[in-house]
Amino acid sequence: MADIVRLKAPGGAEQLELAQIELPPPAAGEIRLRQTAIGVNFIDIYQRLGLYVLPDAKIPGVEAVGVVSAVGADVNGLNVGDRIAYAGAPVGAYASERNLPAWRAVKLPGSLSDEVVASSFVKGITAHMLLNRTYPVVSGTVLLVHSAAGGLGQLLTRWASDLGATVIGTVGSEAKAEIARRAGARDVIVGRDADFARIVGELTEKRGVDVAYDGVGGATLAKTLGCVRPFGVVASIGQAAGPIAPVNVDDLGPRRSITLARPSVMAYLNETETYHLAAKAALAGIEDGVLSVAGQSYPLGKAARAHADLEAGVTSGALYLKP
Repeated sequence: MADIVRLKAPGGAEQLELAQIELPPPAAGEIRLRQTAIGVNFIDIYQRLGLYVLPDAKIPGVEAVGVVSAVGADVNGLNVGDRIAYAGAPVGAYASERNLPAWRAVKLPGSLSDEVVASSFVKGITAHMLLNRTYPVVSGTVLLVHSAAGGLGQLLTRWASDLGATVIGTVGSEAKAEIARRAGARDVIVGRDADFARIVGELTEKRGVDVAYDGVGGATLAKTLGCVRPFGVVASIGQAAGPIAPVNVDDLGPRRSITLARPSVMAYLNETETYHLAAKAALAGIEDGVLSVAGQSYPLGKAARAHADLEAGVTSGALYLKP
């Protein structure tokens, strides 16, 4: 029997419950994985709220680390005992064991702990998407990163800084400001109600940033449009603060002449070649320490608490579950 966390009905964290299921043997092209650490991401919250529809099993989660415990037919290159990570569909990571398409498995070097990878894998791949495909960040690029002390925010800041870019971050408190600075942010704007568009203008001599990343949503996206230079990019990557109001195309141009992107890491993960390229880059960054981020552990049965803490913004860094 496998322990799972499933969703009773879309809604608050209290809708998550611990249960058990019987797993069938892995089908052709699948492996059985005994999971050791499960990443918690905002996409899991969106699944719980019903913004993204879960499969029939109603088990959220898109990434984990574990050990191969069985191999189905027609699987090559993977053996029982191999230690792997994965990210993406099929959704259902909140489990002690699960079956998984073999092509999703990425073998892990012995130098990386399960907990470190579970804290950073999907976030690292997301950062790869944002820094490469959404807007090619190079030395000299100027970025705005909202929630720069969060798990993804820290990784974006670290990786962009390592590339020679300049990062301006926003955070909700002085304690989180120090975390963002340690991650490499040159300037940090503190306070949920700060007039960050005005401050960004001052910090960039009224030029604006080249690219801004907004995972906050709510009213923040509309304000973020005023932070970007002409022909720059705003990437809307989440809505932690609530639904995003419709954007009028006139708010993008022609006066501002900016691009609004709404990239999906799940779509990125579904491109097989891209997935393995980005996974390799993310693991290399984790191994080098560029993408390392502190993780906070919760038992699998306390997934609801992890969700509540993440939503309330009382954590910094990354969260993961231990079966």
